[in-house]
Amino acid sequence: MTYRQLFAVREFRVFFLAVCANVASGTLAGLALATLVYARTGSPLLAALSMFGPAFAQLAGALTMMSIADRLPPRTVLATSSFVLAVSIAALALPGMPIAVMLAIILAEGLIGSVAGGTRWGLLTEILPDDAYVLGRSVLNMAVGAMQIAGFATGGVLLVVLSPRAALLVAAGLAGVGAVVTRFGLTRRPARAEGRPSIRETWRVNRLLWSGSGVRVTYAALWLPNGLVVGCEALFVPYAPEAAGALFIAGALGMLCGDAVTGRLVPPHLRRWLVSPVQALLALPYLAFAVALPVSVAAVLVAVASVGFGAGIMLQERLVALVPEQVRGQALGLHSAGMLTMQGVAATLSGTLAELLAPGEAMACMAGASLLVTALLWRPLRRPPAQRDVRAATRRHVALERPAQRGGGSGEAPVDRGRASRLEGGVRPTERA
Repeated sequence: MTYRQLFAVREFRVFFLAVCANVASGTLAGLALATLVYARTGSPLLAALSMFGPAFAQLAGALTMMSIADRLPPRTVLATSSFVLAVSIAALALPGMPIAVMLAIILAEGLIGSVAGGTRWGLLTEILPDDAYVLGRSVLNMAVGAMQIAGFATGGVLLVVLSPRAALLVAAGLAGVGAVVTRFGLTRRPARAEGRPSIRETWRVNRLLWSGSGVRVTYAALWLPNGLVVGCEALFVPYAPEAAGALFIAGALGMLCGDAVTGRLVPPHLRRWLVSPVQALLALPYLAFAVALPVSVAAVLVAVASVGFGAGIMLQERLVALVPEQVRGQALGLHSAGMLTMQGVAATLSGTLAELLAPGEAMACMAGASLLVTALLWRPLRRPPAQRDVRAATRRHVALERPAQRGGGSGEAPVDRGRASRLEGGVRPTERA
């Protein structure tokens, strides 16, 4: 599938616009809120919590609320969550709001975001055929990176020209745009799975997902090597205080290149063989940071390393292949929550190491740990999903069906989820390798 064929799918265009609006809103809101909290409290810790607190709250959402991602209609979940986020961001702009209340709202946004993320990426597997998932996700990853850059740039201008509260209102407006685009642009679909969402159901499905060895290996590969390298990125400022911006830009450019190459140029039959080498590329260049480097050399190494983030798309494709369709939303939501949590843990660990070592040496240590994990996972990832994993997925599928049968269905007729009918422009799905 080409980019033109991808964007010929009407619903993907709507999905793309909604994702862009929500990412721009979240980026702008985080920057404005951190600025506002720091101006009121003078506390770097509270400012950091205001900006990154939602990411930590996503783990709680994955452990308690993620069953919503597959057991309610996706358009309803996404439109409602965007609307609630718009209202909550606007509320944060109210003058005189206590800091404790602001932080509580921020954590609630993280819980909502975890459910919305699982629903969103599960819906993508319905909008696109299986063979187009990697290309679609790579395009969305590139859009997310671009919207984050645009959000930070626009936020910086708004903070100078207007105020943090005005920037928050703009962010609320963007979230509202995302809600409207989602509600009136996406097709109404039934829930992927039957039954009521609950904490018990979330835990039950998480246990079933974790019972497959192939799924466990895939989650480990998605969370650990990448997360440890994010710990390297967390030290850009202490490593090069005057040139940290150049390193961040180099990383963003490398990541965009990696997503483009993975999504467009790597054929499906090679992805299984390239996952581990690409993840090794993610960490290898950071070993050189153990010695003093010119900023120009450091920026080139960061760009080369960041190409390795493209392995994440290939691993997500593997995860989608390993889990039953009716829990893909929860499976992908669990991935997102675990990834963000691991990034926070790695950033904390690298910061602790940097208290004992030079920043460059700490970065090299984190890269070495990432390479060690990649080496341990190399052989399991080169194997295709084994028959025992396929049988385990089938057993999980049956186990997931039984509660719905006992408790009664939703009353809706079975829906043919064939993807070919949803494609426009004569695009036909091909058999996935």
